[in-house]
Amino acid sequence: MSLVAPETAGDPMSDQKWTRRSLRPLRDHLKCAGKTICPATGGRLLRKNAYRLRANVKREAGAAHPDRNTQFEYLAVQRQTFLAAGQAVISVDTKKKELIGNFKNEGRAWCQEAEVVNVHDFPQDALGRAVPYGVYDVAHNRGWVGVGQSADTPEFAVAAIVSWWERQGQAAYPDATQLLVICDAGGSNGCRPRAWKQHLQERLSDRFGLEVTICHYPTGCSKWNPIEHRLFSPISLNWAGTPLRTFETLLACLRGTTTQTGLSVEAVLMEGVYATGQKVAHAVMKSLNLHRHSVCPRWNYTLQPRSAPG
Repeated sequence: MSLVAPETAGDPMSDQKWTRRSLRPLRDHLKCAGKTICPATGGRLLRKNAYRLRANVKREAGAAHPDRNTQFEYLAVQRQTFLAAGQAVISVDTKKKELIGNFKNEGRAWCQEAEVVNVHDFPQDALGRAVPYGVYDVAHNRGWVGVGQSADTPEFAVAAIVSWWERQGQAAYPDATQLLVICDAGGSNGCRPRAWKQHLQERLSDRFGLEVTICHYPTGCSKWNPIEHRLFSPISLNWAGTPLRTFETLLACLRGTTTQTGLSVEAVLMEGVYATGQKVAHAVMKSLNLHRHSVCPRWNYTLQPRSAPG
């Protein structure tokens, strides 16, 4: 084991260790030292000494933002306050984009014969690319997915939320005057894009007379966003191993997603093209009725309607 010792690393909190050397280079080095073994023997010797073939493990989250815990605590208070007052609380995000066509879909499904799909996932062979934007109603355990066919932009994200409000939100919260949107700090609904705030003001707050409060999770904390495990995870399990050959198939899989806790999902195909690279002028930003909170103002802000809806 002297050949692998210089290239051995280990976990100081357990007996796990690993080496950068693979079996054939190890055999070649032993051969140069006058010892001949086959790779299989080398593998048995490594296993005997507590080495194993292991994949990388994603555990290092990096340095935490200094306001991380403050934001988590503030977000929890906002969520409970809105729910106690009977106001609408939604968790939103974009699910992984999917190529529509005869392509492999990760996972396995019970069947007598495996589905035959294309060897390569070439975009030019696809009918299109689905962009599923999800809205999860925290109080009612209901999901809504707007499936776009264009780009994942702030305009598209807001259009999906507006569509949810028209189809589900208004009926579920007929007396609501406020809406809390919980989302990640990046992407189309991130804390930096100006277009996200502009479209929320114009298409949601002004149009429906809603006071819209946005609370972002700190960077790198998206896995705590409720939509990830309450909506997206069941969707992935439901269509696992099912090739999404058409948009109708994808929509059917979305609508057929349920859980033992009573989750129901509605899905619609959203038409239209959403252009990337939209610019928002300083004058437009100044015209927004946007008020940043005293706690983590970059991540928490409220948009109030500029006039009565009509």
